[in-house]
Amino acid sequence: MNRQLNNYNCKDALVTDFYEFTMSNGYFLNSPANKTAYFDLFFRRIPDNGGFAILAGLAQAIDWLKNIHFSTEDVEYLREQGVLDNAFLDYLKNFRFSCDVWAIPEGTPVFPGVPLITVRGPVVEAQFIETMLLLIINHQSLIATKANRMVRAAGNRRVIEFGTRRAHGADSAIYGARAAYIGGADATSCTAAGQLFGIPVAGTMAHSWVQLFDSEYDAFRAYAETYPGNCVLLADTYNTLQSGVPNAIRVFRDVLLPMGCRPKAIRIDSGDITYLANKARRLLDDGGFPDCQIIATNSLDEYIIRDMLLQGAKVDCFGVGERLITAASDPVFGGVYKLAAIEDESGNIIPKIKISENIAKLTTPCFKRPWRLYDRESGKALADVLLLHDEVINDDEEYEIFDPDHIWKRKKIRNFRAMPLQKQIFSKGRPIYTSPSVGKIRNHCIAETETLWDEVKRFENPHRYYVDLSQALWEQRAALLQ
Repeated sequence: MNRQLNNYNCKDALVTDFYEFTMSNGYFLNSPANKTAYFDLFFRRIPDNGGFAILAGLAQAIDWLKNIHFSTEDVEYLREQGVLDNAFLDYLKNFRFSCDVWAIPEGTPVFPGVPLITVRGPVVEAQFIETMLLLIINHQSLIATKANRMVRAAGNRRVIEFGTRRAHGADSAIYGARAAYIGGADATSCTAAGQLFGIPVAGTMAHSWVQLFDSEYDAFRAYAETYPGNCVLLADTYNTLQSGVPNAIRVFRDVLLPMGCRPKAIRIDSGDITYLANKARRLLDDGGFPDCQIIATNSLDEYIIRDMLLQGAKVDCFGVGERLITAASDPVFGGVYKLAAIEDESGNIIPKIKISENIAKLTTPCFKRPWRLYDRESGKALADVLLLHDEVINDDEEYEIFDPDHIWKRKKIRNFRAMPLQKQIFSKGRPIYTSPSVGKIRNHCIAETETLWDEVKRFENPHRYYVDLSQALWEQRAALLQ
C-alpha cells in the first residue's frame, strides 16, 4: 500500500519511530501493560555551549496528543509489516490517549536535566508518544534558543526571521518561524506562519526586481509608486554607494516627498555591511533622510551581529535567515525521553534509573517536579531544584541547595521566592490547559530571560546555572546507584 508523501502531516500517528510500535506491542502482550509509567522529557546539553535554552513547541505537542488516532489505512499498513499482534492492532483502532501530562510553559528559559514534560499513564501509551514529543520540542526549542541569542546580540535593534527558503521543509519553515518569534524575533517572512499564529510578516524586494527594469532608478521609482507607505529599497544590486543609495535618495525626493510619504528603509545584502551601512547612513542623513532605516541581511548570526555592532555599524534591523532557521552552528537540540518510575497496582511509585559508563547519560529517577528559586530583591533566578512530586519548598524559611555531584558545595538561600515550573496539561487524557497566544508566549520569554544574570547569558563561557536535587530525591538516587 503506497501513501502519497504530501498526504502526511504533523498530526499523523505514523510519524514516529517504528520501535515505538514494537515496544508498545510487546508491553501490550506482557505483564508490563498493566503498569503505570512515568517518563521525563529533558535535554542534556545547551546548543552552542550557551548558558540556557528556550522551551518551545508545547502548543503543537498538545494538539498532537489531542488528536492521536489510527485510521483503517494506518492499521492495515502496520499489519502488513508482519510483526505486530492482531490484538494490539485491534487496540490501535480504538486508541484513546488517557495519560496525565505536566509541562513547563513555552518561552521559559530551561536548563539541562530539568524535566520539560512529565508523562504519567499506561506504559503502552506513554511509550508510544516519545518520538513525536521529541520531534516537536527538539525542533522548536532549538530554533527559539538560536533566535534568542541573535535577538540578545542585536540589543534594541529589530530582528526579522527571513529563513523560509532555507528551511528543511514546509513544517520547519512554519514552526521554525513560530519558534523564532517566541525567542524574540520581531517578525517573519513566512506568510503561512503569519496567518496561522498571528506573527507580524515582513518582506522587501528581490534583486530580480531591480534587474528587470531598464535602470536601477526606474526599478526604485516603480516600487516607491507601488508601495509609498512601506518603501524599502534593496541598494546593493550593482554598487551600494555609487549607485544604490544615491538612486534611492533620488526616488525618495522625486516620488515619496511629493506624495507626503517618508521612506522606511534601505536594505544591504552583500559586501562589508558595517562599512557600507556607515557610509550609507551619512549619505542618507546628508540627503535629508535621517529617519530612513538600514536593514542588514546576508547569512547573519549572533556573532556577526555582535561584531558588527561592536564596530559601530549603523544598522537598525537585522534580517536573519539560514543560520537561524537551521540553527546552522549547532543544529541538534538533543532532548531525550526516559523512564523515571513505574506505579504498581497498589499505587506505590517505584523509581527507575538508567546507569551508563557515560556519566552524562545517568538519569534522575522518581516522579518529580522542577521548581525555580528567585531572589526577592533582584528578581533574578538563583537555581532550579528537582523535588519529589509530593515535596514543596517553603520560601518563608531558609533553604539549603547543594551540588548533587559535589555535595560539599552548599549554599543557604534566604529572602527568595519559590515557584513550581510545571503546569498540568492533561488529566487522564483530557486537556485542561489552554495555550497562550504566541505573542503572550514571546512576552513571557522576554520577561523570564530578564530574570537570568548577565553572566548566564554570555555567549562564551557562560556561568553555570545550578540545577540541584532536594535532599530526599538525592537520597533516592544514591540508593539506586548503590
